[in-house]
Amino acid sequence: MRASVKQPADLYPPVIENADASGRIVLVCEHASNLIPPRWGDLGLSPDQRRAHIAWDPGALGLARGLARRLDAVLIHAPVSRLVYDCNRAPDMAGAMPSRSEVHDIPGNAAISAEERLARTQSVYLPFHNAAHGLIVERIARGQRPVIVTIHSFTPVYFGQSRSVEFGVIHDADPSYAKAILAAAQATTNLRVELNAPYSAADDVTHSLRVLATPYGLPNAMLEIRNDLIGSPEAEEAMAEALAPVLNMGLVEIQKQAKAG
Repeated sequence: MRASVKQPADLYPPVIENADASGRIVLVCEHASNLIPPRWGDLGLSPDQRRAHIAWDPGALGLARGLARRLDAVLIHAPVSRLVYDCNRAPDMAGAMPSRSEVHDIPGNAAISAEERLARTQSVYLPFHNAAHGLIVERIARGQRPVIVTIHSFTPVYFGQSRSVEFGVIHDADPSYAKAILAAAQATTNLRVELNAPYSAADDVTHSLRVLATPYGLPNAMLEIRNDLIGSPEAEEAMAEALAPVLNMGLVEIQKQAKAG
């Protein structure tokens, strides 16, 4: 008989906001928090490192909340730092519990045992994706086929190189919604927007889309906003005001395509 797996003492389920929203869009923010619970100490990082982009996506949660209000969308977000577990990475990926992020070593992740990897997966990853999957399946069952949009931010300088792109729209297997968002943003905003920048699916950044949207054939896209553009609550609100119509226009476009096709 196979031995049962002992569950970890601490679980960190995601936060779900606006759960009764009637809009089709489901917003997902995997890197919303830089919290490192006491169980993991400080992972060997300084306070400045724990506040930096290596630990989370600054501005992403505020932007996601602004979009949720404007789109009447449900929002699900992770409660702990991606350095404990990156919920946008599968458990067998190095980036799930990285020992290095950009130019920063993560001492607390340098030599993680298989048991510790399992414990973190059970504590953080499984609660997040089980909840997100359940939320999506329930909406499908009610006849409300959702559209999945993940919200991220990126640093203006990476490995010493400046990034000129301001708004990146990334797709995995299905590019339809990402391309519709791209066209809408180019038509209605002054943002420098690019497709599959500053990352693409080839960089293994679309895990959440692959597990939450693709199996059900749901429209989806990953949004990346340069974090200097959402560096304050006011800037987050301004960006949400600019991007909410863009997401709606993209939704209208893919609905037209579905009817025509």
